[in-house]
Amino acid sequence: MRTRETDKTERGRGEVEDSSYDQICYFVSTQKLKDAKRVVVKVGTAVVANSDGTMSLSRMGALVEKLRELKLQGREVLLVSSGAMGLGRQSLGLSKEVVEGNPDNIIDRQACAAAGQELLMSMYHMMFSRLDVRCAQVLITQEDFVSRQRYMHLTDTLDKLTSLGTIPIINENDVVTGGARGEQVFSDNDKLSAILAAGADADGLALLTDVEAVFTKPPGEPGAERIKIYKEADTVEIGAKSGMGRGGMAAKITAARVAARGGVATCIASGYDLENITKVFGGLDVGTYFEPDTRPNKRQRWLTLATECVGKLIVGAKFREALEVPDKRGTDPTLYVSDLIGVSGSFPVRSVISLIDEDGHEFARGITQKKSAEIKDALPTSAGKQHSTFTTVHVVIQPSDILLLG
Repeated sequence: MRTRETDKTERGRGEVEDSSYDQICYFVSTQKLKDAKRVVVKVGTAVVANSDGTMSLSRMGALVEKLRELKLQGREVLLVSSGAMGLGRQSLGLSKEVVEGNPDNIIDRQACAAAGQELLMSMYHMMFSRLDVRCAQVLITQEDFVSRQRYMHLTDTLDKLTSLGTIPIINENDVVTGGARGEQVFSDNDKLSAILAAGADADGLALLTDVEAVFTKPPGEPGAERIKIYKEADTVEIGAKSGMGRGGMAAKITAARVAARGGVATCIASGYDLENITKVFGGLDVGTYFEPDTRPNKRQRWLTLATECVGKLIVGAKFREALEVPDKRGTDPTLYVSDLIGVSGSFPVRSVISLIDEDGHEFARGITQKKSAEIKDALPTSAGKQHSTFTTVHVVIQPSDILLLG
């Protein structure tokens, strides 16, 4: 005979079973962070600096000790550190309102970055040296990702530094970029660290921020719940971003998803408690975990994660089918002018462009062999004529320069 107490008991047992299953899933997922051999740790301005803009020596010291512990565990460690611009602003005696209040005030931001980067790197060097750990400064601009050659030089250098037991300390080179606005590969160090982690073959990424994890709504609001394993279907209500850095929670979620797409197990956690570094790479229950996809090859990662498309080619259905089912066209998924319906944008030779179908959906990316003006000129007119010696048999994109998006 069923009673109210029986129902309550069974309901309680079900909740325990669900909770146990969630714990098992979380344990299995985070094991990838525990097993990570090459790891990237990203810290924001709020971690390395106090609220008044001065350097937080206690947190920086704890950070350096935790990174040394990771090295002693046999891991290769890369650090992405924000904070230079804020430290430089305080050092130069400039107000936050003057430096950051006007988006067009690029020169002050560049001056602050120049002064602050030296302060930041000097402190890291001194602290790591006391622990007998070598470090090296690596400053990055947008062009270091957009140019495939520079991208390869960058990742090769990081490989060499880590193989020598050195911790690369990476930051955007704001001295020459000024934290520029507009269309960019990355707009903050969260995205930079994600692209870098994917490109440098990292196994794990810890995005340390000023909140404990990703919550369903801003922490402190009624009903806010920590998301332990982020899923695409999760709904997150974004609150106001930190007043100390450029990236808010939305930026961190975007960055974590980019890293996960690049095959990197990622966790967003609080940087105020540096013990979280040990917990993240110990596979413990902390922060919000992002499950990695199967890692694409390096060329695919560069095309999809580290570049911005500067134009579009509208492609006919036959080519898309040939690309998706290669045996329909043999082993030669070359894009010819005859495959094109239209061109959007103005771009030079060797540009990364998006291949879209007639409905406007992107299905591939590629690197063009011709500039946009030549391609447009070669497209058939309404009268079926050609305006150029660049004919329909000419190649627009080589097979090795085309990537079908999943």
